[in-house]
Amino acid sequence: MDNSVVEKAKAHFAALIEDQFERIEQMKTVKDFVDYDNLDKIIIGVVGGDGIGPFITKQAQRVLEFLLKEDVKKGRVEFKVIDGLTIENRAKCKQAIPDDILEELKKCHVILKGPTTTPRAGDQWPNIESANVAMRKELDLFANVRPVKVSEENIDWIFFRENTEGAYALGSDGIRVNDDLAVDFTVATYEGSYRIIKAAFDYAKKSGMNKVTVVTKANVVKTTDGLFLDIAKDIAKDYPEVEWDDWYIDIMTAKLVDEKRRSQFKVMVLPNLYGDILTDEAAEFQGGVGTAGSANLGKKYAMFEAIHGSAPRMVKEGRAKYADPSSIIRAAGMLLDHIGYTDKAHRLQMALDICGDYEKKLVLTGRENGATGAEFADYLMETIRDDNIENKWKEFTD
Repeated sequence: MDNSVVEKAKAHFAALIEDQFERIEQMKTVKDFVDYDNLDKIIIGVVGGDGIGPFITKQAQRVLEFLLKEDVKKGRVEFKVIDGLTIENRAKCKQAIPDDILEELKKCHVILKGPTTTPRAGDQWPNIESANVAMRKELDLFANVRPVKVSEENIDWIFFRENTEGAYALGSDGIRVNDDLAVDFTVATYEGSYRIIKAAFDYAKKSGMNKVTVVTKANVVKTTDGLFLDIAKDIAKDYPEVEWDDWYIDIMTAKLVDEKRRSQFKVMVLPNLYGDILTDEAAEFQGGVGTAGSANLGKKYAMFEAIHGSAPRMVKEGRAKYADPSSIIRAAGMLLDHIGYTDKAHRLQMALDICGDYEKKLVLTGRENGATGAEFADYLMETIRDDNIENKWKEFTD
């Protein structure tokens, strides 16, 4: 065996450990969440991204501007469009997020972001980190929050996925030791695990859902998943009114499709990779990933996005204007709720349900035989204007 290869791998691992200790210290310095009520102005960044991203993000921005028009006029809310977070620019700069774009992002309080392309082996792009992963790390967006609700199936779930650790934290920093051995890493810290699990228990208590399910594979991945589960056990002691249990990720994927069991799940908290898998499965119950929005929350910044990809084929085939903007518009609703516009967020949610699930005056097919994203956004805004929206929504959902 070539000892120089082993020594090189050791040095690589040592550098990663040092970086993680530095990150832990940074986490400890940020104590409280932003209080949006005390801000003179809330700056909403809008990032189009790649592929269909600019097309659907434009429609979500239109809906937000419509709902917030009075506060925009008063100077209470400002929209800031940030260009340049594209795969072409990122590849040119050889950075997951170019420095100038990151500087602009940090001038915003919340960000509405379209899907971005992540390079993969064999394509034309350099091996740069996912823009999503990089943004979560750079802005410390540690909580990925995804709701899934299907009333007729008695499904009302909300997932708290840890966003900055786990198998994705060092996804571009594994070691190809030699032709025979490749090693990747998964990371769990006390600080990182504690804050996401506590956020889930806080939500369960405040929302009245009063049930948390912790998802790991701690029976096999004993060190990192074991730490995550141990911390959950300690936190649960501080929430005696909140019922909790834990499941392993493999059986959990099965129980989500179990009609007898799935309605018993409420708030779920889980490490990064498991959260990515389970939330995509869950989204299928309400029509697929194209219908689901996602919040990425930190104490200083927050980012809201569609959970689907950039669909470059739709752009290549000239169909981008027919892309369904529902997912990112749902994310825009989560953004409204996060910054304190709860009533407007609820009204938007009702309109999305009416237009997308029940009334369906327009149908999105992704092709010329369906509505465009702009036409669907117009339909939404027309429904929001309707003084009878509450009664209409109750008629459909009762």
